Amino acid sequence: MATVKEKKAKTVFGLDIGTRSIVGTVGYLAGGKFHVLAQRIMEHETRAMMEGQIHDIAKVGATILSVKEALEKDLGETLSDVCIAAAGRVLRTVTTHVEMHFEGERNISQDDLYELSMMGVQKAYEEFGENKDSDMRFYCVGYTVMHYYINGYQISNPDGHKAGKLAADLIATFLPDDVVDGLYKAVEIAGLRVANLTLEPIAAIQVAIPEKFRLLNMALVDVGAGTSDICITKDGTIVAYGMIPVAGDHLTDCIVQRYLVDFDTAEQMKRALGEQEEITFKDIMGLSKTVPAAEVLEVLDSLVDEMTHQVAERIEQLNGDKPVSAVFVVGGGGIIPGYTQKLAKALTIPEERVAVRGKEVMQNISFEIKNARQDSMMVTPIGICYSYYEQSNNFIFVEFNGMRIKIYDNGKITVADAAIQAQFPNEDLFAKRGDSLTYMVNGRSGMTRGTLGEPCEITVNGSPADLYSQIRNNDRVSVKPSSKGDGAIQELGKLPEMRGELKFKVNGNEVSLQKPAEVNGAVQTVYYKIQNDDVITIRNWYTVSEISTFLDTPLGGTILVNGVASAPDTRIYDSFEVDWDPSEPLQVPAVEKKQVQGSWENLAHKIIEGDIPWTPDEELPFEDDEELPFDSNETGNEEDDSMTEKESADRQKTASDKTAKGAETSENKNPIPDQESVIIVAANGNPVRMHGKKSYVYVDIFDYIDFDLKTPPKGKSIVTKLNDRKAEYMEELHDGDKIEIYWG
Repeated sequence: MATVKEKKAKTVFGLDIGTRSIVGTVGYLAGGKFHVLAQRIMEHETRAMMEGQIHDIAKVGATILSVKEALEKDLGETLSDVCIAAAGRVLRTVTTHVEMHFEGERNISQDDLYELSMMGVQKAYEEFGENKDSDMRFYCVGYTVMHYYINGYQISNPDGHKAGKLAADLIATFLPDDVVDGLYKAVEIAGLRVANLTLEPIAAIQVAIPEKFRLLNMALVDVGAGTSDICITKDGTIVAYGMIPVAGDHLTDCIVQRYLVDFDTAEQMKRALGEQEEITFKDIMGLSKTVPAAEVLEVLDSLVDEMTHQVAERIEQLNGDKPVSAVFVVGGGGIIPGYTQKLAKALTIPEERVAVRGKEVMQNISFEIKNARQDSMMVTPIGICYSYYEQSNNFIFVEFNGMRIKIYDNGKITVADAAIQAQFPNEDLFAKRGDSLTYMVNGRSGMTRGTLGEPCEITVNGSPADLYSQIRNNDRVSVKPSSKGDGAIQELGKLPEMRGELKFKVNGNEVSLQKPAEVNGAVQTVYYKIQNDDVITIRNWYTVSEISTFLDTPLGGTILVNGVASAPDTRIYDSFEVDWDPSEPLQVPAVEKKQVQGSWENLAHKIIEGDIPWTPDEELPFEDDEELPFDSNETGNEEDDSMTEKESADRQKTASDKTAKGAETSENKNPIPDQESVIIVAANGNPVRMHGKKSYVYVDIFDYIDFDLKTPPKGKSIVTKLNDRKAEYMEELHDGDKIEIYWG
């Protein structure tokens, strides 16, 4: 072996686990050629596999072990890692586009291309998960980059080029878990670890269709014993994959039924068809028989027709409902006489454009062994070895909370990836909050969150780790679920709306009081613990009577609020001044009913203008269903004694109708007309009565106060606050709000 010195390159063990036989190949890539160092073929003793699917894992594993031991004996070394391929049973494909953006232009490296491919595979996984129509778990078993792009322009090989954006179109293939899992378990029985997993047609194309031929619209058909795997090339890349579950074993089964022989005898008869004119065999009765090969071919003729028609239909379906220009056939099932001719006819292309490929496509393969097999059956096994260099596609096994799981290896697997694969609840990975409280404060919804619990506890092989810790094959990952925090606890006095005190001057003394609050209509202290769905009202004012009670100072004399004679139920806002003489009898301004004349609208007008002291929570001078003892005019004259009872009744009815009309648009029967409301706010410590609008926003206050907005002090900016917090200019104002505006 003159070139064995080049064996310093990575040695690859490829295993083609077929329905009828297992082919093992060992070699290495060097000098642009693949050097085959050893080669072994063993057939299954029983039908442990059918249609590309392992049915008896233990028996297939035993055959793999025999192939491995024979190769180890030939090589004089131990084999531990193996590359394998899966048949396209229940094959699904996803075509996707992926991009990488760099900070400025730089040279593209092989690492960039690998990372881009892994991004594409991950994206294909996500897209496949969104669109799959089955509950089966699928795994990616191969991918092909169809086109590369740099800065938006297509290029065949970006390696070494300078670009700011790298992109690719990629086709990924998926197979069900049971197909992949069976292969892995059979390999493990033989004491091997899977180094790379690919798809059989991907492997075959590495050898059968050189890259320079992939510009043509061609098909590769790998006809095995159980499946016929198909891939389509066009514009320099692979554009589609497919499979039909009909292949060589169907022909063998036909011979079994026709000539009453066992399966192995039928297989030998089939293989002899292209080499012998007569076939001699013994049937199950032990009788020796000889039949012309032409007779056996005639028996198989209709089945070959059916098989090639199915392959042709699948090729056209994958190729956009049109035939390809040429077809290469590999695999033992395709060497049956007449197969290529019938496939050409089914595709309506010339017969010479459908051919079995074997030794003629192995120009870049150097066989370092004597009597090496170089036919179409060796194309896929050698292609499996080639695939190791083309793409690293593998699964690793880890133990997650005592459960063995399989994960697609993208080179950057983390604990989080394992948790997802094990279907560990996402909410148990992150600290959970305790239950929240929801309530209403002054008509606005409020919420207090619960506390955070403890995050999940993670170890990898017994050492502390986190969700982003990378894991490797056979690692032991333990994740203790996160805990839930305590439920929310919110004291009334700690609400933001309760911040700050109300400060008054009472009888010349400074007084500070906590804002009064009611919960569900009942007065509560600042230590009250809020419950779900509580309705809370926090006031920015007290009445004179409430202040008197709090200070334990009886009211007396004339009550003066900011110098104006007032009643005990007059509201006192922040910075108001209140005075009374406790030693004198209380003098309350009386509102005589006879003094208020005119319609209900006139009464509201007098209240708005301040002629009659009244606050929204105060009883009206009259009930709205009471007879009005005054005229509907503005003169203040008393009712004419000469008015007839009928006229008086009509007038009262008119007033009552107006009252009812007003009640339809006012839930609290506030007599103030809908088009205007009055509120009192405290602006920079002074009470301001705002009127003339239905509602008011923060900037409206500048219509009522004298504040120079045009000549700020040098280097200063205006500060606007509402109820001790930063205000928004278009924020709505409410009765009793505290406003501060200054340069700061």
